[in-house]
Amino acid sequence: MHLTRRARREHAAAKQRRDGLRGALRWVALVLSIALALGVVALATFALVIPRLGGGVPLTVLTNSMSPAAPPGTLIVVFPVDVDEIAVGDVITYQIRSGEPEVITHRVVGVASPDEDGPRFITQGDNNADPDPDPVRSVQVQGRVAYSIPYLGWVNNVVNGEHRGWIVGIGAGGLFAYALWNIIAGIAEARRSRRRRALESADEDGDVDFPK
Repeated sequence: MHLTRRARREHAAAKQRRDGLRGALRWVALVLSIALALGVVALATFALVIPRLGGGVPLTVLTNSMSPAAPPGTLIVVFPVDVDEIAVGDVITYQIRSGEPEVITHRVVGVASPDEDGPRFITQGDNNADPDPDPVRSVQVQGRVAYSIPYLGWVNNVVNGEHRGWIVGIGAGGLFAYALWNIIAGIAEARRSRRRRALESADEDGDVDFPK
């Protein structure tokens, strides 16, 4: 098919618009994949790396007693604390019965008279109408909540155990690999687009036959 100069310009403009749209979509996908990868790394850092380095423990909230601050599914990270540093307003995790694994996480609303082990704390869930029936003894305190991450607790439950670290690592690595692939593909596509535009520009002074 023989094209005039005007037709060639229109053809080149239409192709450039298509290339521009494809390039824009590719860069949007790139930005989203990088943001997702960085988000996964950030969550892994707060949920795994910081607790491990600082001696903290990630726990999942299972009840509504601390809503709305920490509804079910919230991941809380608890760090050991000197009981003398605990103050009213702190959220602490403590054993229901000393020496047993079951724990509760509630807010300190008062300090009771100490016993032979040290201070005792009056606790209450933010969503509970009344304080807990018995003061928490110092030996029951497991730590103080440093921060919480909404919804991540459910993920923590699913990947809990010895395999959690490498599962998160594989997920983050896969997202970074996808982002890197998008970067390389975007650079390659940009080079091809520049080459096509250069060839089309060079042909503007003459007639070009395009196959039907």
